[in-house]
Amino acid sequence: MIAFVSGPVAAVAPDTAVIEVGGVGMAVQCTPAALAGLRVGQQARLATSLVVREDSLTLYGFADDDERQVFELLQTASGVGPRLAQAMLAVHSPDALRLAVSTGDEKALTAVPGIGKKGAQRLLLELKDRLGEPIGSAVPGARSAAAPGWSDQLHTALVGLGYATREADEAVAAVTPQAEETVAAGGTPQVAQLLRAALQTLNRTR
Repeated sequence: MIAFVSGPVAAVAPDTAVIEVGGVGMAVQCTPAALAGLRVGQQARLATSLVVREDSLTLYGFADDDERQVFELLQTASGVGPRLAQAMLAVHSPDALRLAVSTGDEKALTAVPGIGKKGAQRLLLELKDRLGEPIGSAVPGARSAAAPGWSDQLHTALVGLGYATREADEAVAAVTPQAEETVAAGGTPQVAQLLRAALQTLNRTR
């Protein structure tokens, strides 16, 4: 298994980064937390998990080893594949997921796109003895409670993609109503989705 990749960042996209390793560009599907810390041309180290399918080899990247470990543990639950596991980590930090499972917080899991009420109940049962107790000071709820807010993460990601600070400011302002609607409905703004919307507004203005 490829446990990590290390090298200069060759490219960053809304959900993928390309890391140059020994002259080879490794495409890595990343969580928003991992992408937010990347800058094109700078050195980076990503914890990774290789998912092998009959027709594909996909490398998933994470901000740290803990995120990768939780990603792999989540997939031991029935019905959870790599895409859903990554979506869960896009919404919640590893410790927030541990806390949600250990306390039976169904609402926290249904905040993840693709998980309904029944699915959340099943996951709480299956994961209770697998994820363990929180190891940090996580609080119930979304990743934004323990990490920079969605606007900071989005702004950092846009600058990392090569946009000027002014352009990033304008793009964040353009998608703020969308994020506020999500919050008003009791949800959590998804940085990956907002990044796609922000990139669309930037492409229209160029």
